[in-house]
Amino acid sequence: MIRYNVIHLGLLSILLGTFTLPVQAQASGEEPTEDLSDPNNLRPLTQADSILSLQGGQKLMKEAQEAINQENYNVAAEKLQNARQIFNQLSNFYLQLSSSFSGIENRIANEQRQKALETGQMRDEATYQLALVHRAQNQPELSVPLLIQVIRSQNPTSELGKKSYQQLFEIGFVDSPFSTSNSSQ
Repeated sequence: MIRYNVIHLGLLSILLGTFTLPVQAQASGEEPTEDLSDPNNLRPLTQADSILSLQGGQKLMKEAQEAINQENYNVAAEKLQNARQIFNQLSNFYLQLSSSFSGIENRIANEQRQKALETGQMRDEATYQLALVHRAQNQPELSVPLLIQVIRSQNPTSELGKKSYQQLFEIGFVDSPFSTSNSSQ
């Protein structure tokens, strides 16, 4: 009878949303972590091997950096292109959700807008790295549209925007260096 009551109370607390962590986890002060290998995990997009997850894009960026370190630029370019696509899709999806919830549930709209900004930043970093890889492959013409995309997304005065314009100057696509001062020369 006691065992039945414990199980019944456990199920009831889950249904009512009052389920608490086991005492060991509460006492240690540790945050609960998701078991990503558990097939019953109902949040599959939090996994690094998902093709539509922040972790998946970050994993590709790391793999690209490793390929760059080994001067394997073809692999790096492929990984960076895939990361760009993932981050771009995520950013667009978050923007669409933000727009959908705007005026209905502003907390969710703001959260999604912030996620769109963060994934957009990651997309631009992957784009910039891909442009550098193309330069390393002696294909600067492939860098130009990527660098311009970063400048348009970031703003020319942002750190990544400045670095992108500097790359355009170095490869000879633009003639004038960019100075952030307001004085014109």
